[in-house]
Amino acid sequence: MTQKYLIPLAAVFLLFLVAYTGAGAGLGWFFGIVFPYLAIIAFLVGFVIKVMGWARAAVPFRIPTTCGQQKSLPWIKQNRIDNPDTASGVFVRMLLEIFLFRSLFRNTKAAFSRSASNRITYSWEIFLWVAALAFHYAFLVVLLRHFRFFTSPVPFPVQFLEALDGIVQLGLPGLFLSGVVLPAAALFLLARRLFDQKVRYISQASDYFPLFLILGIAITGISMRYFTKVDITAVKEMTMGLVTFSPTIPDGIGNLFYAHMFLVSVLFAYFPASKLMHLGGVFLSPTRNMANNTRAKRHVNPWNYDVPIHTYEQYEDHFRDKMIEAGLPVEKKE
Repeated sequence: MTQKYLIPLAAVFLLFLVAYTGAGAGLGWFFGIVFPYLAIIAFLVGFVIKVMGWARAAVPFRIPTTCGQQKSLPWIKQNRIDNPDTASGVFVRMLLEIFLFRSLFRNTKAAFSRSASNRITYSWEIFLWVAALAFHYAFLVVLLRHFRFFTSPVPFPVQFLEALDGIVQLGLPGLFLSGVVLPAAALFLLARRLFDQKVRYISQASDYFPLFLILGIAITGISMRYFTKVDITAVKEMTMGLVTFSPTIPDGIGNLFYAHMFLVSVLFAYFPASKLMHLGGVFLSPTRNMANNTRAKRHVNPWNYDVPIHTYEQYEDHFRDKMIEAGLPVEKKE
């Protein structure tokens, strides 16, 4: 069981060492230019292929997840959000799912009670919902904040978000809330997989690897901001060279930055092949994006094709003598 998380942990540490030592050996051009370009290409191509594959998949039947009363008789109250029958209801449901993780908010955990009855009890997993929400929003804020390295001048929304994220004036340089929330939430999700017996049983190495990778990115980023001196001007020059397709390797960029950038690039390249693709999959999930209107509209499987049928009249003509002999009623005697 330990290999499920020890191998991904060792892989992330090895990736860090490869980039850190490689940059020190003069391969900064590879970890700072070549591999980031390859990672972005892999991300875009893989993302499009994955989404197009899902979009082409036929869904002949209505299979939405129903969490409330379907539209039925006039005097029965319908749950318009959890069991929508219109496009507007589906839109509201998708908004709540994407921005608030509504289905995860209702998630419960089953366990045997410690009493003598040994009955199954259910508890609300509110901490999982909070951690997942904090993780995703903190990751989004960190991603948007980093646009200041790829734009000149920096757009006002990015400046406002950075000021809001650094509203807690603690230390120098100032503390970013997302820089605390992201690793804390990632550690919670990792601890849940390590110490919850049921979750650990169903977890695979592919579940641990992204968490270790994100933690590695967060740790190297925090180290550069608070503990290691990094030439921000040189970093800005390098990142602007990447987005303008005139890459350059300025002097003064430490090996830790190349290791950080390499881990980010690995995450981008790995993204389309991982479970992280729920970023795109949630929009194409038929259990979420379909209206449950099966009582108002008949949905016919488009794959149906004409098949030879055997009517009752033909059946009776074929077996009439035997049916009469067995005493079974027949519609026609001859």
